Amino acid sequence: MNAIYSKNKSHSKIKTPLPTVVFNVIGYVVLTIASLFCLIPFVMLISSSFSSEKSIALQGYSLWPHEFSTAAYDMIFKVPMTVIRAYGVSIYVTATGTLLGLLIISMTAYVLSRKYFKYRFQVTFFFYFTTLFSGGLLSVYIFFIRYLNLKNSLIALILPMIVNVFYLLIMRTFIAEIPSSISESAKIDGAGEFRIYTTLILPLSGPALATIGLFLAIGYWNDWYHAMLYISEHQKYPLQYMLYNMLSAAEAMSRIARESSVVMADVPSRAVRLAMTVIATGPILLVYPFVQKYFVKGVTIGAVKG
Repeated sequence: MNAIYSKNKSHSKIKTPLPTVVFNVIGYVVLTIASLFCLIPFVMLISSSFSSEKSIALQGYSLWPHEFSTAAYDMIFKVPMTVIRAYGVSIYVTATGTLLGLLIISMTAYVLSRKYFKYRFQVTFFFYFTTLFSGGLLSVYIFFIRYLNLKNSLIALILPMIVNVFYLLIMRTFIAEIPSSISESAKIDGAGEFRIYTTLILPLSGPALATIGLFLAIGYWNDWYHAMLYISEHQKYPLQYMLYNMLSAAEAMSRIARESSVVMADVPSRAVRLAMTVIATGPILLVYPFVQKYFVKGVTIGAVKG
């Protein structure tokens, strides 16, 4: 028994070949250097946002503040409730728009991917046609304001981006690659279309849902253009549009400083830009680690299709 145990133990300790070890070491070194190249600009961004306007103008951007200052953040958070309210609006619009967008896109893609849907090619062409020609900004604005009466409504920030045809075509292609035998076996067991969609297609479409959901969320979070068109009440400003107005005000103050006796360094226009970038990207960086595990889980589930 001892001889067999020692023999099994020796087989379990298989040495890794030297070329594999060298390849792994080189791979880790290259990935570490690439990670540093990605991390250094963001560290420089945070450092410069805590620098004084004078040090940025004289010494440029650096990895460590030459002259520590919170003037940029003091200017942005002069009225804290304004920033907090804008955060709430952006979170609500992003969450609602992403969930509704995923629901509509996935349901539409499921219908267009069914081979027994007689008019699937015609409907697909109808969606594709809208990417080539549009009614223009004026007609869309009149439709939203006059007919839908969405002036100063948060729905006006959600509807324009709720369906992206490019994402729809990607989702349709992904669902079409799922073996039809899965749906057919479910139909034999008595499942309806909605039951097949919710219990089979959605779990198998994890990678596509995670990718499209991430793109939708980033698009909603960074959107300020539709707020400029449809929102005039300050209480309903999303974060990006509020920061855009602050940046415009900072640039106006800089122009006034050039034409008056005010020292330009007293107006933190450059530091404000950097601080606004940190404030805008901070939530995405904090949320991504929690979303990543669901993304990986979706990839694992969706990879098993056969």
